[in-house]
Amino acid sequence: MKIQLYWLLSAALLLLPGKADAANNKKPFVIPELQEWRGSQGMFTPAATSRIVYTGKDPAVARVATQFAEDYELMFGRQMKVVQGGASAGDFVLTLSSDSRLGEEGYNLKITDRVTVTAPKSKGLYWATRTLLQMSEQEAGQALPKGTARDYPDYAIRGFMMDCGRKFIPMSMLRDYVKMMAYYKMNTFQIHLNDNAFKQYYNHDWNKTYSAFRLECETFPGLTARDGFYTKKEFIALQQLADSLGVEIIPEIDVPAHSLALTQYKPEIGSEEYGMDHLDLFKPETYEFVDALFREYLEGRNPVFAGKRVHIGTDEYSNKKKDVVEKFRAFTDHYIRFVEGFGKQACVWGALTHAKGDTPVKSQNVLMSAWYNGYANPKEMIKQGYDLISIPDGYLYIVPAAGYYYDYLNTEMLYKEWTPAHIGKEVFPEKHKQIKGGMFAVWNDHAGNGISTKDIHYRVFPAMQTLAVKMWTGKDCTTPYEDFNSARRSISEAPGVNVAGRIGTEPRAVYNLETLTPGMATGLKEIGYHYTVSFDIKAAPEEKGTELFRSPDAVFYLSDPASGKLGFARDGYLNTFNYQFYPEETATVTITGDEKSTRLYIDGKLKEDLNIQKRYFNAGKDSMNYVRTLVFPLEKAGSFKSSIRNVEVLNYCKPEM
Repeated sequence: MKIQLYWLLSAALLLLPGKADAANNKKPFVIPELQEWRGSQGMFTPAATSRIVYTGKDPAVARVATQFAEDYELMFGRQMKVVQGGASAGDFVLTLSSDSRLGEEGYNLKITDRVTVTAPKSKGLYWATRTLLQMSEQEAGQALPKGTARDYPDYAIRGFMMDCGRKFIPMSMLRDYVKMMAYYKMNTFQIHLNDNAFKQYYNHDWNKTYSAFRLECETFPGLTARDGFYTKKEFIALQQLADSLGVEIIPEIDVPAHSLALTQYKPEIGSEEYGMDHLDLFKPETYEFVDALFREYLEGRNPVFAGKRVHIGTDEYSNKKKDVVEKFRAFTDHYIRFVEGFGKQACVWGALTHAKGDTPVKSQNVLMSAWYNGYANPKEMIKQGYDLISIPDGYLYIVPAAGYYYDYLNTEMLYKEWTPAHIGKEVFPEKHKQIKGGMFAVWNDHAGNGISTKDIHYRVFPAMQTLAVKMWTGKDCTTPYEDFNSARRSISEAPGVNVAGRIGTEPRAVYNLETLTPGMATGLKEIGYHYTVSFDIKAAPEEKGTELFRSPDAVFYLSDPASGKLGFARDGYLNTFNYQFYPEETATVTITGDEKSTRLYIDGKLKEDLNIQKRYFNAGKDSMNYVRTLVFPLEKAGSFKSSIRNVEVLNYCKPEM
C-alpha cells in the first residue's frame, strides 16, 4: 500500500507545473521532427575520450560509424576513434536490433551517460547520426539533452526533382544536393535529364529553340548537349555517393513529349502535326531510336542507370485525336515493360486521365508521379492499381522567376496543411498504402532568364527543410511554424556543404583587409545574399577582362571582357554596371546583393540597380523576367593594376545603402 501511494504521489508531482516538470528536457529541435520523445534531466557532453563504438560484424554498421566520425570531425573539428565493441560512459554506440516495427529506416535513440542508437537496419542507424549531428550543432560543446527518442518515417519516398534539361546543373551541385538530402532524411532524388524551352522565345522556330540532353551518349554521337553534360562515369559516381548516404537517384529520360533534343538530332522522328517537341508515335523509327537510347543506359552488368527505378516521362502529349491517345497509351505501356525487362521499376508522369482510352497500360508495380488531377485522377489511378508519388503542381512546383506556379514555395501553408496524402483537391487517408510518398520539383522553364544555380538553391533549401518534416513526421509535427521557421535557419545545409554562401547568423563584418594584392587568397569562398562588399580604389588603366575576385561559381570584374566596365559573370551570363573608372580616379566602391538585385554605389551614391528586368519578345506579345543577382565571389584576387584598399565584407546589406 505504501509503495502504491508513493508511485501515485510521484506521478501527480510530475503532472503538476513546476520544477519537476521543468527539469525534463523538451523535445530537441531537429529536421525532420522526432516522432516520439521522452525527456530526462541533464545533458550529455562528449569528452576528449568519447568514441564511436559499433557492435556486431555487419560491414554496413562499421561504415555508418566511420561516416559519423568523419562528419563529426568535419563539422566540429573533433576526432573520435571508431572501435568495435566494448562501450563505456561517454561513448556513442551503434547497434542493430530486432525491433522490426521500426521498419527499414526507423531507430531508437537513448541519451544517458552515453548515446545509444539501435535500429533494425543500418539505414536507421545512419538517419540517427543525422539527428545527432543536428542536435550537436545547436549546443555549445555539442552537448545533447538526455532522453529517449523513437523515430520512423510516415512515408517511404521523400523526394526532390531537379530539371537539369532546361538549365545545366553542375555535377558538383548535384553531389551537394545528395548530401543535403541525406542530412534531412530525404531519400529520393529524381534527375530530369532532357527537356526544351518554349518556342515563343525563339522566333517560334523549333530549330532555334533551346533543348538539351544532359548525359553522355555513344549510341547517338552529337545528341549530348554541348553547353553542359554528365559523363557516364561521373553519373555512376553520383549514384554511388547517393547510395552510400541512403539516397536513391531516379534518372529520367522524358519522352514522347518534351523531346525536342531528340528530334533536333533526328528530325524524322518529330511530329509535324503536334510540334517537334513531340515524337511521332506512328513511325517505327521513333521506337527504334528510343529503344536504343534507353538500352545504352540500362544494359550490361554495370549499367549507367544503376538504381532500382527509372523514370520514362510520358506526360503532356496531345490528346486531340483518339488514334493519337491510343498510340500514346501503347507507347507508355511499351516503355514500362521495356524498362522492366532490365530489372527496373518503371516510373511515369501521370497522364492517363488526359489520355483516357482503350489500350491497356500496365499498372502493377508502376510508380506514378501524381502532379495534376486533370492529367491523372489520383482516385482512378489508385483504383487501376498504380502506386503514387504525391507531387501536386499547385503546392510543390517551383518555376524560378516565371510568374506562374511558385517562385518560392509557400512553406507556411505546406507546413501547416500539406502531407503526401493531399494530391490537388483530393485528400486521402494518411499513410495510404498506395501513396508511397511525396516530392517537390524545380522546373527551369524559362531557359536564358539569368537565374543562377545559387538562385535556384535559395528557393530549394527552405522547401527541402520544410518538406522533409512533412514527408517524415506527416501531420503530427508539433513545433509551431513560426518556431520552426526561425530555428531551421540555425541548421547547416549538410556536413561541409554551404551552397548558399552564408557566413555567420548574426549581422557583422566577416572580413576586413587593409590592402588587397593581386593573386592573393582571402580564405573565404563567397558571401551569400544579403551582403555588402566595399573597397577603396585608385584606378589604373586595366585590360578588358581584369578580375577583382573569383570563386568557382562567379567572377567580379574591374573591367569586364566586353566593355571594360564594372561587372560580373556567373552561369554563363555577363552583367555589367554602366560605370567605368577614369585613370587615377579614387573612389569608395560598394556592392550590395540579395535575391532580387545587385546594386553599385560609388562614394555612397547609388549608380545602378541591376534588378529583375522584363524582356519582351514577338513585338511585346511575350515576355520573360531576367534575373541579375550575384552571390559575391571572394576566393582569389585577380591580376589587377589598380590600388585596392580597405576591403570590407558584411553579411548583411547596410541599411543606408
